[in-house]
Amino acid sequence: AAARGAPPRHARAAARSLQGQARSGHHQQQQQQLAAAPPTGRAIARAAAGGEAAKATTTIMLRNLPNNYSRDMLLEMLDREGFSGLYDFAYYPVDFKRWAGLGYAFVNLTSHEEAVCAWRHFEGYAEWTLPSLKVVDVCWGSPLQGLAECTERYRNSAVMHEDVPDMFKPVVFRHGHRIPFPAATKSVRNPRWKHK
Repeated sequence: AAARGAPPRHARAAARSLQGQARSGHHQQQQQQLAAAPPTGRAIARAAAGGEAAKATTTIMLRNLPNNYSRDMLLEMLDREGFSGLYDFAYYPVDFKRWAGLGYAFVNLTSHEEAVCAWRHFEGYAEWTLPSLKVVDVCWGSPLQGLAECTERYRNSAVMHEDVPDMFKPVVFRHGHRIPFPAATKSVRNPRWKHK
């Protein structure tokens, strides 16, 4: 027998059915939203859900670049693909022992909208000017975001030492034209010197 005061069995069954339909409908809606957006947009959508702070993200990291690419080749790629004048910072780190690229780069776009556009454009990119089977993977730059943080991070870095060839250094731009990198605020060590 049903407990005193409990709703009839058919009422409980109907309630469970409605709850199941609600969960199913919500899940289906989520799946439709994911399907409607390209795969590269999912992380962007998650970041956008973070509010105004997320909308301030402008620095992307391009991963899986050819190790025999150079900074200037990276810049040529950005310009060739339609982003000339739309970025103000670029850096392709190198291994100072081999003077070879580490396979990733940081690029700061001039706005969040341009950063999202660059993310979507370069995700899966493989149109290299040198033989390579690598395919680009894009993510937000972390922990650095924005021109100010990027320049502050590297202005006192060993990569800015006068003995390091210019081709290996990060660069900054204004309206598509290269401008001097902010001066160091302390002594910069030579990256070839190793402290034991």
